[in-house]
Amino acid sequence: MPIRILVVDDHSVVRQGIITLLEDEEDLIIAGEASDGDEVWDMVEKVKPDVILLDLTMPRMPGLEVIKQIVPVFPSAKILVFSMHNNTDYMLSSALNGASGYLEKDTSRDEMLRAIRAIAKGELYFPPYASSVIIKNLLRQLARVSDARPVQEEIQEKSIWKIITPREQQILKCLTEGMSSKDIAEKFDISSNTVANQRASIMKKANVKNTAELISLAMK
Repeated sequence: MPIRILVVDDHSVVRQGIITLLEDEEDLIIAGEASDGDEVWDMVEKVKPDVILLDLTMPRMPGLEVIKQIVPVFPSAKILVFSMHNNTDYMLSSALNGASGYLEKDTSRDEMLRAIRAIAKGELYFPPYASSVIIKNLLRQLARVSDARPVQEEIQEKSIWKIITPREQQILKCLTEGMSSKDIAEKFDISSNTVANQRASIMKKANVKNTAELISLAMK
């Protein structure tokens, strides 16, 4: 099946340039586009992309925050950062927050295609010079996670309803009833971005990877 792509960049010229580069490939479909971080959540729910081509520097919500929010809730949507920043710190932060790849904006069309196809298959795609830095830091992260696991398991044994705020309880109740982020936002007269932040907070407290696990835990 074709790879569905969501293009996210605050510059319309850049978005159109990316779309022009990719739209003739038979195995790729431009499923949608977004101009800032606030639009990403609703677009992901709407078009269900396989790959999100994401800029880091955007108004209202920066790309790294988008990665933090999207990855736990939509694990099937792989994020390929497409940035002007030639900086291992940005690459490391992207990787640690769950991005599957990182490209600089001066990359060639062929490399962009290789990266998209690689991460769509579940692979990672980072510049060679950043790989050693990323691997060393990921190993440190894994060591810390391993040390913290007994504490996390103890938290999960407690009722999730007892460790979240009253507003988060309202959001979680709506999620267990099958309501979408848009419906929840309209119900409480808040933005979809606020709903996304609340959901991410609940998932972090519950120590779960996706919405399905969260709802299952809540129902128990």
